Amino acid sequence: MINVLLVEDHVLTRMGLSMLLSKADEINLLSEAADGIEGIKKARELSPDVILMDIGLPNIDGIEATQRIKDVNPDVKILIFTSRDSENDVFESFKAGADGYIMKGATEEQTISAIKSVYEGVGWIDPSIAKMVFSNLQHPSMQTILKSEQVKSSRNNEYGLTDRELDVLELMVEGLTNPQIADKLVITRATAKAHVHSILQKLSASSRTQATVMAMKEGLV
Repeated sequence: MINVLLVEDHVLTRMGLSMLLSKADEINLLSEAADGIEGIKKARELSPDVILMDIGLPNIDGIEATQRIKDVNPDVKILIFTSRDSENDVFESFKAGADGYIMKGATEEQTISAIKSVYEGVGWIDPSIAKMVFSNLQHPSMQTILKSEQVKSSRNNEYGLTDRELDVLELMVEGLTNPQIADKLVITRATAKAHVHSILQKLSASSRTQATVMAMKEGLV
């Protein structure tokens, strides 16, 4: 069961999402918050698995709230759920540590899939903004997110990734989950998880999404 905290200030939107999450399989709606400060407080009190976070919140916006929550609990998964699709909002969200970004126009199925994906450690980028994200990797904010070098690395990389870790990274870029990676490479799930953890550490990435974008930027896959 995935325990979810919903942080949304618009009452009608929050009610609709609450209904959606309450009837979804494998999802438990822990609680709701109407602003950033309340969201931070409940995140610390309840330790949810996934936080569905709006950006345009009162008091503290969703990006700052994401940063503060991640500073205390980097393991919690945060899925930005917003109507904003500007480059700055997208880049700043991932810089703050968001694990996914989905638009409010997404279908119910896409919303549930996004929640489950970030819970499983697979980053989610809304199809409507994915092209923008990957076509603007030279954006200063994205450079900060990736903490990348100016020169691309080859597979004989400067990050100390082993050949096996490079194989795992390639599958991460393809969007495979840890269990799927384990099956593909014929290794145990624990080993796959360990490889992913090592990759994130070596790339100084706080999420699989950041590692994936960095891998493409640095020519690692």
